[in-house]
Amino acid sequence: MKRVLVIEDNRDLAYGLRNNLEIEGYEVDVAEDGPNGLLRARTGAPDLIILDLMLPGMDGYRVLRALREEGRRTPVLILTARGEEADKVRGLRLGADDYVTKPFGVLELLARVEALMRRASVATSAPEAEPLVERFGDVEVQCASRTVMRHGQPVPLTPKEYELLLALIRRRGAVASRVELLTEVWGYSAAVLSRTVDTHVAELRRKLEDDLQAPRHILTVRKAGYRLQT
Repeated sequence: MKRVLVIEDNRDLAYGLRNNLEIEGYEVDVAEDGPNGLLRARTGAPDLIILDLMLPGMDGYRVLRALREEGRRTPVLILTARGEEADKVRGLRLGADDYVTKPFGVLELLARVEALMRRASVATSAPEAEPLVERFGDVEVQCASRTVMRHGQPVPLTPKEYELLLALIRRRGAVASRVELLTEVWGYSAAVLSRTVDTHVAELRRKLEDDLQAPRHILTVRKAGYRLQT
């Protein structure tokens, strides 16, 4: 049985999440503050973490940063009442895999949980044969270790940024639509969620391109999607 850790200080919301997740067959643990949530994430071996950003004791950003700095790759879905793009981007930069802004629909959240679980299962299964190293421009992608180097220096990518980059590389210059990337990288498809792809592409450009105003490799194809120019 897959295990979900919910770190949420709103008891009514946490209760509702637990109920719906348990109905879907997940084993659920709940923590009501940041320090306790971080402890349970370290000791409880959850398969996925649902993390509120505004928590007593230690906010969600600090919890997420601590987990990623320790090398823990457990998928993290951020729950936040904040709607500002900067807050979402900050969470993604720290290593979140997805986010949902309150108020949200339960069915949407469950779909995202299922998608993250599915992606995590695929990532841990035996991978298909692929080149050990991929290169474009001054970027080198070492597939076996999931390491990205630029000018010989490691570039810290979140799990979803890495998978998005790999999805573009595998197309060998062909265009990938936002819906295709949502389906392949996040495991679901919805037009209203296309900003998820755009936000991650912006982060990849920030980390891998010299000129953000005129990117050479990660290109936008108007009204179509994105492609990688090697």
